Amino acid sequence: MKKYTVSPDLLSPGPPNAAESISIFHYNTTVASVNNKIKLQQNLFSFLLEGEKTVHYAGTQIRIKAHQFLLLSAGNCLMSEKAGAPGGSYRSTLFFFDNELLADFFIRHPIVLATNKDTSAKEPFLLFEKDGFLINFIESLAHMLATGRPVSPDMRMVKLEELLLYLGENYPGQIQQLRRISQDVGDDMLIRQAVTGNMDNPVTVEELAFLCNTSLSTFKRRFARIYGTTPNKWLLEKRMQKAARLLKQGDTASEIYYELGYENLSSFVQSFKQAYGVTPKQYQLAMI
Repeated sequence: MKKYTVSPDLLSPGPPNAAESISIFHYNTTVASVNNKIKLQQNLFSFLLEGEKTVHYAGTQIRIKAHQFLLLSAGNCLMSEKAGAPGGSYRSTLFFFDNELLADFFIRHPIVLATNKDTSAKEPFLLFEKDGFLINFIESLAHMLATGRPVSPDMRMVKLEELLLYLGENYPGQIQQLRRISQDVGDDMLIRQAVTGNMDNPVTVEELAFLCNTSLSTFKRRFARIYGTTPNKWLLEKRMQKAARLLKQGDTASEIYYELGYENLSSFVQSFKQAYGVTPKQYQLAMI
């Protein structure tokens, strides 16, 4: 299974420009892909033109065909793409944009938020059916890209604004979810960064919650949604894996317990035995 970090730079045929907050381009392939690991660095409107797309997030999946299109939130997912018929192609128009643009949009257009008070977002994607306006909108993107000339930043902003305003007026529930998704993505990314960046540091769950600017209960709830377990269990597993590596290298339990976040040796030995069924010393002797 391949793994991709997907940004406009990866797919665009033009010169790289990582600073782009909005990018639009056409994607065409005849090679089917199955469960490619994708890390979306920006939100993505995926306008499917031909073929089928399936996207898996943690705990959910969505499949779309050519009469539909998706908004995928930034983050990790598995993606499969295939032609709709033998000998055909998979074609789509991709529209990437940053969360900061969403925040600015909602500030400048509060009437969009006033149309619907339900801000619950249950899934990290939104599914839309193409109507006459949206079909014409997608065709307008294709005409701009067909010239081969770069689309100016101002024009890209205008097209994003046009799309969001239309969706806000005609799909008020979804636009509310879009606002919530953008907020949740930022929170999730902060938690991921905090736990992975401090996995090898002697920090507590309370300290991680503090680093993420949340209460302990909120941190635990969000952590469980992202990782499917509690912070304590996750940290214990990762730290015991590190302990086993260090013990294999010849370090002693008394040399590493504090590095692994334990205040005393006996607590570390108890945790290690719980994880591996033997004491650190017995584990080292078994390695000889």
